[in-house]
Amino acid sequence: MTESKNAVTGLSHLNSQGEANMVDVSQKGITVREAIAEGAIQMSLATLEQIEAGDSPKGDVLGTARLAGIMAAKQTAALIPLCHPLPLSKVQVTIVPERSLPGYRLQASVKTKAETGVEMEALTAVSVAALTLYDMAKALEKSMTIQSVRLLRKTGGKSGDYEADDSV
Repeated sequence: MTESKNAVTGLSHLNSQGEANMVDVSQKGITVREAIAEGAIQMSLATLEQIEAGDSPKGDVLGTARLAGIMAAKQTAALIPLCHPLPLSKVQVTIVPERSLPGYRLQASVKTKAETGVEMEALTAVSVAALTLYDMAKALEKSMTIQSVRLLRKTGGKSGDYEADDSV
């Protein structure tokens, strides 16, 4: 059975009894798929400056957050119940300081050649990188906020390409 929407509910992740199930993608074509997600973490300017100076009690805040994001993308199927495990060919996490926030903008780019997309992997990578950044810097400031996690772009697959509206 190919990925199709349930006739009763109109949702692809529900069976005819209304129960959650993993979509069967075995009949879908293998194509190159890529997704890019972004998020931000806001903090005081003083905290941003301490992190930038490498003055954090826990060590390399940004390097640890980047690595956590990459590792999280690879574990998405273990975290999100109905996600398919995917052979990821690329995971890149970038974390850029933004004084006007103040804080950091995070972005994850994930690529695969598979039957289903990598949107959840990119969103998971950004989310876990932001959570790790918070964890690494919470001794400096506990009032940091993680915000605006969203899918920026995706390519490949039956539903076609997507690009977020920049007005958000």
